[in-house]
Amino acid sequence: MEKQAKETHSNELKFSDLGLDAPILKVLEKLNFHTPTPIQAQAIPDGLRGEDIIGVAQTGTGKTFAFSLPIIQRLINHGGRGLILLPTRELAIQVEEALHKIAGTFGIRTAIIIGGAPMGKQKQMLRKNPHVVIGTPGRIINHIEDRTIKLDDVSVLVLDEADRMLDMGFTPQIRRILKVVPKDRQTMLFSATMPDGIVKIATEYMKRPTHVEVARQGTTAEKVIQEIFIVARNQKGQLLESLLKQYKGSVVVFSRTKHGAKKICQNINKMGYRAAEIHSNRSLNQRQHALDGFQKGKFRILVATDIAARGIDVKDITLVINFDVPEHAEDYVHRIGRTGRAGQEGRAITFIMPSQSDKLRKIERLIESKLPQKTLPEGLPEPQYEAPKAQRSRSGSRTTFRAKRRRR
Repeated sequence: MEKQAKETHSNELKFSDLGLDAPILKVLEKLNFHTPTPIQAQAIPDGLRGEDIIGVAQTGTGKTFAFSLPIIQRLINHGGRGLILLPTRELAIQVEEALHKIAGTFGIRTAIIIGGAPMGKQKQMLRKNPHVVIGTPGRIINHIEDRTIKLDDVSVLVLDEADRMLDMGFTPQIRRILKVVPKDRQTMLFSATMPDGIVKIATEYMKRPTHVEVARQGTTAEKVIQEIFIVARNQKGQLLESLLKQYKGSVVVFSRTKHGAKKICQNINKMGYRAAEIHSNRSLNQRQHALDGFQKGKFRILVATDIAARGIDVKDITLVINFDVPEHAEDYVHRIGRTGRAGQEGRAITFIMPSQSDKLRKIERLIESKLPQKTLPEGLPEPQYEAPKAQRSRSGSRTTFRAKRRRR
């Protein structure tokens, strides 16, 4: 299925060594981009040759330019249309903004087609026949059904954060889109992990793709200090407050649920900090307001769920706190990838309840490292540990080990 993976030492290369045309190099120079990241150094030459690509790289490694620059050069020289699919609205917005910095110079028009935005405005953009469409699978399908978008001239298709799209249940939509776009096209698939679902899609819909991988699956950023606290549920709130006092700078706090994110955000604001929440219950405007405010320093703390983890592309995040341990080990890698971006230093702290030792083991197996445990600060309430499910009462109410001992 795949051509043999290649190794390229990006620190020996410049963008001018990758086969990009002079006008594009001139724009990159003006934007102060000189040295490609490893994924860019490996993917851009193959992308410029029109080859199908499977790129495996963690977030924050420069994947957007790895596929955007080949698309721009292809459209300038050969015409056609580009279609870029992403799992979340925030990612789509960020990719469009990054691509437009270069594409706009050459008169390449873009359209962003995402859920939560007015259909009427999107139809107007599509009537202008954009050269590149950036969107989420569900909304692209809406336009296919309304016959307001044509994909019969797509010459380059990109599936970015493909593993996340599969996790979010977009497989049927992706397969439907793959059947609509021309078979004679270039396909570039980028992902942080390679689950079986992606391998299957690659086998069915890609032509002998080149495999480029800049880090082992589960690899975390080198300069991120990772730590855990073993903590009872009733201690989490005060532990969070203690950490927010200890560490300065911008912080992302991850919650397992939308309701939890809202509650955590409210509690942080009561502590006297400015915090905003981002999750799927928030409107597009609310989510964008939260991200913009966080990026500009209006909010020091952003509380998010996993659905938003890969849509947070903000520089200089000091600390990531996993208030709730993620359900899937892969999400741990994506969460802590919000800090320590582009070689910067960062810190990630995870709250683990004693009943969640199995989740901790899965994370440690994935990252092939044992996470150091920190001692809880003084002044926290006495722990009230929940009993295992088998020991809970038939009514479903939760009990504690302490309460159970008293009954004996």
